[in-house]
Amino acid sequence: MNLENYFISQFSSRHIGDDGALIEGYVYSKDAFFENVHYKKEWLTYRQIAQRAMLVNISDAIAMNAIPKYALLSVAMPKCMSRVDMQELADGFKSVAQEFGIDIIGGDTISNTKLDITITIISKTDKPLLRSKVRKGYVFAYTGSLGKSSKELKKLFNLGKIHKKSKFIDIKLRQKFVQKSQRILKAGMDISDGLFSDLAKMTSHNDIGLKFIKKIAKNVACSGEEYEMLVAFDKRDTKALKRRAQQTRTPITIFAYASRNKYTNRCKAHHF
Repeated sequence: MNLENYFISQFSSRHIGDDGALIEGYVYSKDAFFENVHYKKEWLTYRQIAQRAMLVNISDAIAMNAIPKYALLSVAMPKCMSRVDMQELADGFKSVAQEFGIDIIGGDTISNTKLDITITIISKTDKPLLRSKVRKGYVFAYTGSLGKSSKELKKLFNLGKIHKKSKFIDIKLRQKFVQKSQRILKAGMDISDGLFSDLAKMTSHNDIGLKFIKKIAKNVACSGEEYEMLVAFDKRDTKALKRRAQQTRTPITIFAYASRNKYTNRCKAHHF
């Protein structure tokens, strides 16, 4: 058990274990976006920082087939930020909120030595998509292409430049695919820590193993910050799911099925 999972295990609640906490039809999710941990200031504009912070939080709601409704922002800002900088940051938050129909209802601001952001998203769902309910024989798939975020992150750490439409900056969430496929998908979560790391969470949660039917390269398996979807579904629904993926222009890769084989994650943890 890594340090992150050890700390989480200290809290006993039936609501812990998914991308957000499901309580009476509402999903409550929260993520942090800290300078020098998740990003460096020279990588992004203030607008891009706010937009990415919002999108990675909204990803949790979409992963649970929930519609984001409200946001609470906590922003720790360095005193060197000007009013123009603050306006640009606020515009970034508001632009994403407007795109997804989210009402920013409050939060907190404090002075800090760097720019750290935490966001709580409150969402509504009638048919939640959880990490549980995976049975032996169910098929696993992921959306989009994986590996680009890790590659772009390495380039940034090496003082390189990436395009403003790169996956690290311009996150594409799979809301239409999840909503269109909600009657087919049995389980799902967003890929934030990397495919293999998030697979470990899902297999452990369901007490199952995996049988791979497609070889996954390490750069694909271990790339975090992807925000694609990891899903499980009944093999009999494969054609129907592929059809919905095509309708929503969502690339999908089927790579494994649930079995009794023990699954071990070989990728390094991202958080600790």
